[in-house]
Amino acid sequence: PAFHDLPGEGEKPGPRCGHTLTALEGGGEHGQGKLLLFGGATALEGGPAGTPTPAAGGGVRLAGATSDVHVFDVGAGTWRRMQPAGEPPSPRAAHAAAAVGNMVVVQGGIGPAGLAAGDLHVLDLSPATPRWHRVVVQGPGPGARYAHVLALLGQRFLIVIGGNDGRNTLDDIWALDTATKPYAWLRVQADGPVPAARMYAAAAARSDGLLLLCGGRDTSSQPLADTYGLARHRDGRWEWAPAPGTAPSARYQHTASFVDCRLHVVGGALGGGRLVDREAETATLCTNAGTWSVQNGDEGGADGGRQEGTTSATARCRHAMAVCGGCMFIYGGLRGGVLLDDLLAGSDGKAHEGAQEGLIGGVGNPTTPCWRAWQLARGGELPPEQMDIGGGPGGEGGPGLRRVGVRESLSSAQQQAGSGGEGSPSTPSEGNAGAAGKASNGRPPTHPSGGSYASTPATEVRLHNRAVVVAAGGSESGEAFGGLVRQLSIDQFENEARRVSMGTPDAARGLLASPGSSGATSTSGAGTPILMRNKSMGGVHKQVLQHLLKPRGWEPPADRSFILRPDEINELCNKVEVLFQAEKSVLQVRAPVKIFGDLHGQFVDLMRLFAEYGSPSTAGDINYIDYLFLGDYVDRGNHSLETLCLLLALKIEHPNNVHLIRGNHEASDINALFGFRTECIERLGEGGGIFVWQRLNQVFNWLPLAANVEGKILCMHGGIGRCVAKIEQIEAVVRPVTMEGGGQLLMDLLWSDPTDNDGIEGLQPNARGPGLVTFGPDRVREFCNNNNLSMLVRAHECVMDGFERFAQGHLITVFSATNYCGTANNAGAILVVGRDLLVVPKLIHPLPPQVKPGQESPGDEGGMYDDAMWMSRINEERPP
Repeated sequence: PAFHDLPGEGEKPGPRCGHTLTALEGGGEHGQGKLLLFGGATALEGGPAGTPTPAAGGGVRLAGATSDVHVFDVGAGTWRRMQPAGEPPSPRAAHAAAAVGNMVVVQGGIGPAGLAAGDLHVLDLSPATPRWHRVVVQGPGPGARYAHVLALLGQRFLIVIGGNDGRNTLDDIWALDTATKPYAWLRVQADGPVPAARMYAAAAARSDGLLLLCGGRDTSSQPLADTYGLARHRDGRWEWAPAPGTAPSARYQHTASFVDCRLHVVGGALGGGRLVDREAETATLCTNAGTWSVQNGDEGGADGGRQEGTTSATARCRHAMAVCGGCMFIYGGLRGGVLLDDLLAGSDGKAHEGAQEGLIGGVGNPTTPCWRAWQLARGGELPPEQMDIGGGPGGEGGPGLRRVGVRESLSSAQQQAGSGGEGSPSTPSEGNAGAAGKASNGRPPTHPSGGSYASTPATEVRLHNRAVVVAAGGSESGEAFGGLVRQLSIDQFENEARRVSMGTPDAARGLLASPGSSGATSTSGAGTPILMRNKSMGGVHKQVLQHLLKPRGWEPPADRSFILRPDEINELCNKVEVLFQAEKSVLQVRAPVKIFGDLHGQFVDLMRLFAEYGSPSTAGDINYIDYLFLGDYVDRGNHSLETLCLLLALKIEHPNNVHLIRGNHEASDINALFGFRTECIERLGEGGGIFVWQRLNQVFNWLPLAANVEGKILCMHGGIGRCVAKIEQIEAVVRPVTMEGGGQLLMDLLWSDPTDNDGIEGLQPNARGPGLVTFGPDRVREFCNNNNLSMLVRAHECVMDGFERFAQGHLITVFSATNYCGTANNAGAILVVGRDLLVVPKLIHPLPPQVKPGQESPGDEGGMYDDAMWMSRINEERPP
């Protein structure tokens, strides 16, 4: 990637180093995201900022630590200083930070009084006035340290690695599960070769839950050139594995960030006042290809055509880097004893295939002065299709890069490093600190071949006695990470239990080994070595994911336009149809898995569920848990195209972890009447809309019909009706199949319902129409006994609490769209099935109605719209 100066406007942070820069997707004036800069050192001992200070034997010492917060609006290109409410962290530098949803978590560091406390400080940006919260986690934890790394893995686990506690350089790993309360740190004991103790390393998490740790300074003050991958397996095991190849240079006090499958490493120091050699300043590891590449300045890199002896823009250490929308941003740092105050932006060209037309670098508004200046600095007025940076030939590592062989190591990794100490806790050596003697090349040890570990889930399916509920509205409470999340006893859900009021209430997995091991594989990808889990690249589905998978930042288009053309939707269909054709009519799904009910084009509810309970991409939890959708993706709601195309794109991106089965609305005769056909024509034009509607219905005919979770939970859209007696009957259905061609079996699977309560047994007429039936609890028990099942899970029916038990809990209905058809006021829910087969319902309430200022609120004569009044009314009708 090529980096150029981005001259932002507004209240700039000024010169500093040892700060953090964190990206928050969505938000900002133009909706392209924000960068949050916190803390850092604004001066050097012995001279003001910007004044060259010779690096003594102990390195450059920092001063002027701060706790200020600055926010950069990426789309607008403007800075502003933020004044959050609450209890701010103490001034500090050499700390670590990570984004958790719409919050930024800060830990550790060092300030004027020495090491900062080990508490977590959370800046919540959800309220109108952002607020700091201090989170004290009881029990042992990482404690006070500096020069460590902090990352969010799988949108769930906060990971702390290494650093220095003022006495020793550390090699420990700590994990905090943000989804489990009370919060507690876990000292991780990972399998595989453990990286050596280090400080000033860099780490980044790939969107599928793989964390890469690279470089750093070891206990002998030597720079390292190794790279390790850390992953958490579904059975709770953690594992280290060395990355293939050797990095082009040893380094520390550098930065690293992922863009898709590519880890970009920028800058850093070698010790003795020396920065990383220019030829290896910017290096890229393509985790799909397993190769390192370096920026070649003579081939159109960041400083292509520069004069001999000039300094490149990325020559620096102690800077900060973040990625927003595929564009990389670098702020500040230290070079030659001078603190820097520039903001650089660099684009990974491959990340912007299919990016929103008209945006510079995939994120910048071309009407803003700073983005126009950046565009000119990188080569002038380019047409939109040529706006990707880099003039060199493309390869796995991106444009303008040359490949380094797996065994090749640049000589700079072997050069002599100067002397320097670790520093003291009160005045650490924070700058280009040196190291005596020859630098280590950081080559990791060979990972021994691993066997396989057996992990068999529990065979008893149980419904948890509590459900997780998220109320509508913003997060105004002081509870970090959770906002308005609550756990309520299932007994509190009056409507959910209405049907059961008459009653009372072996999978072997291969070792996820390092490359070269002999671990077994599985069809789900669980047996793939952790550094060989390739991420798919390019294609229309990437465009869909980039524009639609925004759990906290998606906004509906004002003009009802759609992001894809009919021919692009056809390309999406062609790719996903091949995947469905290769699947059986009954899917075999592993636990853990999230099960979604009807969505019916209510895309906002899908984003809310992703935001509250985990997303299948973009630092999501897809590596730990599968996603199962039970049909009825279209009709009724206003955004059937968004809902369906995103799910198809997710299927292409994660074919072994995202599962879709068919609902009764995935049929042309139904979705022609209930909104989907009309939406296609309205948003894509008459000809294009009809073509897309027909093409998608062809895909629907290939959808699987049921899913079997661990051989114990059978999931379908409707039910078992009158004629479904054995799972083998469903397996025998030959696809593609239309509703007419599927006969009574398909009608039962997609259309039947349970009876009104457990007191009504047998088969009864169904009010949905002639030929349809409802089935009693006796049918459920018989079916489960005959098929060695513990539970049925189905969708199809709007239930007030989002989930509802039947047949003494042997059947659960789940419905994920809230306030169905704008009138039902129902909650939406998903079911989370753990590896131990414990089923936990997780709910969201309907959002308050959208009432314009000055308009009367629904049902309130002359009253203004009021969130609390709406929620009170909802809770009177249905317990929270």
